[in-house]
Amino acid sequence: MTTAAMPTGAKMQHLVDSSGAAQEPAADMADLAEVIRTLMAVEARTDTRVRLGRNLFDVVITSSGLQARATVAVMDQVQGRCGPVIEDPERGWLYWLVPPGSSALWEPHSHAVCLGAPHTITLPSLNRRVPPGPYWFRPSASDRLVPTRPLRDALAHFRPEPTPHAELAARLGIAT
Repeated sequence: MTTAAMPTGAKMQHLVDSSGAAQEPAADMADLAEVIRTLMAVEARTDTRVRLGRNLFDVVITSSGLQARATVAVMDQVQGRCGPVIEDPERGWLYWLVPPGSSALWEPHSHAVCLGAPHTITLPSLNRRVPPGPYWFRPSASDRLVPTRPLRDALAHFRPEPTPHAELAARLGIAT
């Protein structure tokens, strides 16, 4: 029997039965709740660990030397102000926040590594703009991420050293 042919009470029961358990959130709502909690923690001035990928961002990792800073200057021109970049002075790295899914499309690069899911990153609180510890070299803005094609081209031109490949491979057990 189609739902159109069902009596009204049976239609209601069919809707209730097909909607799932009352206390079971939809899978995408659990992800959304996690994202909201994460963003609220960052805004509340708390360092927060987030999973890469999904609907947030992936990350490109480079050194933070002079060549990388020249790349930031180019991206400032490309974007009118570079999208979000975190500097980790202890490791000597920059973390460029790029669109989600970038890691799946990223081809090997001699001066940068792109990571997405299942990896994580700790975002510094939004007000951290200077060391100690990781800080926002270019603050996060809700309206932009760093575009991968211009970033990739600028990194190929400036060739920031030392590259993060070996250290990341050792730390994460990944092939870069």
